[in-house]
Amino acid sequence: MYGELGGDTGPVVQFDGVGKIYPRGGLGKPPILALAGVSFDVPRGQVLGLLGPNRAGKTTLLKILLSVARPTEGKVLRFGRPWNDRSGLAKIGYVHENHAFPKYLSATELLNYYGTLGGIEGSVLRERTPQLLDRVGLADRAREPIGRFSKGMVQRLGLAQALINDPELLVLDEPTEGLDFEGRRTIRKLVDEWRSGKRTVILVTHTLSEVELLCDAVAVLNKGRLIHHGEREKLQRGRSLEAALEKLYLEGKAA
Repeated sequence: MYGELGGDTGPVVQFDGVGKIYPRGGLGKPPILALAGVSFDVPRGQVLGLLGPNRAGKTTLLKILLSVARPTEGKVLRFGRPWNDRSGLAKIGYVHENHAFPKYLSATELLNYYGTLGGIEGSVLRERTPQLLDRVGLADRAREPIGRFSKGMVQRLGLAQALINDPELLVLDEPTEGLDFEGRRTIRKLVDEWRSGKRTVILVTHTLSEVELLCDAVAVLNKGRLIHHGEREKLQRGRSLEAALEKLYLEGKAA
């Protein structure tokens, strides 16, 4: 299912001077600066950790990447095309940290629903749906209403839903939240498969051990600004990632 991609070798995602300002209601209240001059590329086949404290701008950057918000300034390219060209969204899978799936649907019905919305042919969908449910450990709960699922099971289903279109770019927003050991291992195996197939992953997480295990590179935001982008090992320099980030936040630049 997760074959190697060929073709385009350019960056999958390009952020060039991206800024975002949110107006604040009420007279005299200054606007909120969410992003300021953020620039970095995500090449094909890379697993990038997008890191930063709360209110660093990570969510805003993802919203722009997924065409949910528009940048105030700068340029964003997905697969070489502008952020507002929605055709590129068909190549992206997104795992949200808080899913709001209809509780009356079964896992199979949910994947069929999203697959149909994505224009996947019925024969492909009938084959892919049980494969994905087995892949995330939900094969034995395929016909059960989502309302009976635990938080970890819903998170597993969210991963299957993000994979239903066999995406080239997988965006994982706190994907291991609520997962047990087996669920975390499933995520790790999936990310390794994606990397070996020259696909791309953006991982947003506060679980630094996952970043150390999975990510080739990191982009670190703080107060809306990019304070580091590069190979994870060069940032760590033999230290724990937590120690490297603590120094980075204090200095506001790479150590």
